[in-house]
This record gives sequence, C-alpha cells and structure tokens, in this order.
Amino acid sequence: MLIQGQIMSLDFEVYLSLLKKIIIMKSFYNTFTSSLGRKFTMALSGMFLISFLLVHMSVNALIFYNDGGATFTIGAHFMATNPVIRTLEIVLIVGFVLHIVQGLLLWKKNRDARPIKYAYPLATPKIKWYSKSMTLLGTLLLLFLVIHTSNFWIPNRIHQFRYDEELPLYELMLEKFSNPLEVLVYLFGCVSLFWHLLHGFTSAFTSLGISHRRYNGFIKWMGTSFSVIVPLVLFLMPLSIYFKWIN
Repeated sequence: MLIQGQIMSLDFEVYLSLLKKIIIMKSFYNTFTSSLGRKFTMALSGMFLISFLLVHMSVNALIFYNDGGATFTIGAHFMATNPVIRTLEIVLIVGFVLHIVQGLLLWKKNRDARPIKYAYPLATPKIKWYSKSMTLLGTLLLLFLVIHTSNFWIPNRIHQFRYDEELPLYELMLEKFSNPLEVLVYLFGCVSLFWHLLHGFTSAFTSLGISHRRYNGFIKWMGTSFSVIVPLVLFLMPLSIYFKWIN
C-alpha cells in the first residue's frame, strides 16, 4: 500500500508538472495569436525598434561634423565591429520580422472580421487618417527598408565577410545621394516614418498598459517630438549631401 501510494503521489506530481507546462505553452501561444497578445508583442518590438532608430539617427548625425566623414567613419566602424552591437543586430532582425508579421496578422484579422464594408464610411472624427493607415505606412516603410539595406547594410556586411574589412560608407553615401532619385526615395521613406511613428509611439505605450491621465500628455508630446526629430535628421543627411552643404 505504501509503495502504491508513493507511485500515485509521483504520478500526481508528474501530472501537475505536465499541466503547468501546458498552461505556460498555451499562455505563450496566446501571446502570439490573440489580438491582445499580438498588440502587446507589436508594442514591445516597436519600442525596441524606436530605440534602434535613436541610435541609428545619432550615428548618421555624425556626418554634420563636416570633417570629410572622419567622425562618422569612427562611429560606423564601432557599430560594425563591436561584438555586442553585432549580436543585437540578430535581435533587431527578429524584432523587425515579429513587428511586420504581427501587424499583417492583425490587419488580416480585422479585415476578415468585416468582409463587407460599410455602405457609407462611419464618421470617426477622433481617429486620425494615419491611425487607420498603419498597414499602408508600414508597407511603404518595408519597401524603403529593402532599398536602404540594399544600398548600405547588406553590401557592407557581405564585404566584411569576404575581406574582413568595411566598405568606405561615407564615400558610398556621397555617391548614392548625388542621385536625385535616391534623395526622393529617402524623402518618401522619412515622411512615411513620421506618420507611422506619430501613431505608433503613443499606441505602443497604451498597448503595454502605460497609460494614465497624469502623464499621457507627456507621452504624446514625447511621441510627437520623436516623430518629427528622427525622420527630419535622417532626411537632412541625403539632402545635405545632394546640395553639398557638407563635403
């Protein structure tokens, strides 16, 4: 009887352990499949991408030292060779993919929920057009990202793997941004980024549960400032090179 009781106790512990694992797996699955979970993961990945934008803008802004690219080259070399940064690049790629996939799945779910559109659009004065166009703006940003990485990041990484040295990025920028078409592409990319951030910044805080009337005004101000400053600085880079404001 004692042995039988020990076996039953052991079986019960195994059952409890298995049940806990199932609950954890189900919670993890719901995080990526439910509407609330997808909004949460989009917000979390979005906040990570916002921090990347801040770093990316800061490094690019080094060209405004106007010293022939010397300071920018030091910053770019650090970003390209630092092992911590190189590791975070993998996390960054995962963050981009997660953000894009979850956004598309949310868009599809919302579209499938109402397969037949309203005969007359509902009047929603409090909802801005860019808030309802996040998928379109995100798609434009994705196309811009493909062009941008094809211009700089991908060729530089391939060159590093082949020859264990970096491309002269500053000279490459001077060459690319002497073309007015490239400058226009970056203009449209930065404008799309502005509108996307204008809604996405504050929306990320809300989805993460960081919302209170005491500091919502500050979050909105911070989001608007970030949405203006980052795209503006990023666009001033190709514009300054094209008009030869910097050498």
